Amino acid sequence: MGVDIRAWYQQYGPMVHRRCRALLRDEEEAMEAMQDVFVEVVRRGDRLEVDAPSSFLYRTATNVCLNRIRSRKRKPSEADTDVVERIALAPEAEDKTLMGLLLARIFANEQVSTREMAVMHLVDGLTLEEVAQETGLSVSGVRKRLRVLKAHVAELKEVA
Repeated sequence: MGVDIRAWYQQYGPMVHRRCRALLRDEEEAMEAMQDVFVEVVRRGDRLEVDAPSSFLYRTATNVCLNRIRSRKRKPSEADTDVVERIALAPEAEDKTLMGLLLARIFANEQVSTREMAVMHLVDGLTLEEVAQETGLSVSGVRKRLRVLKAHVAELKEVA
């Protein structure tokens, strides 16, 4: 299967970039990671057989970003700069912390696949059909899981 890298980049580039930015929390590093994802596709070339490009690219982006995060932890001098930046942006960091706690509460009793479906549909903008294709579930199964999740969020809103 010959991969049309230009078409993939145009169609899935924004999704890959959002995933990288969400994991790395750094615009410049996210752009570099996104390029690494597509370099990986070019490198594999004709050996690459993919039925669901968005799933493949999402997974590859996740792996590339996790490798970058692991590399960061091995380089403490860069991490020190990161801590200073976080302190300087404390109000924003506080909001992110609160949002992180809220998300942890929302997803506490949910399956990992439900979290992934929510991100694919609500953040990455995939349709229910595309999410179903990526996860291997039926459209009605995806719809039901997202409806239950939405009801859970509404319950949490009422309590708060």
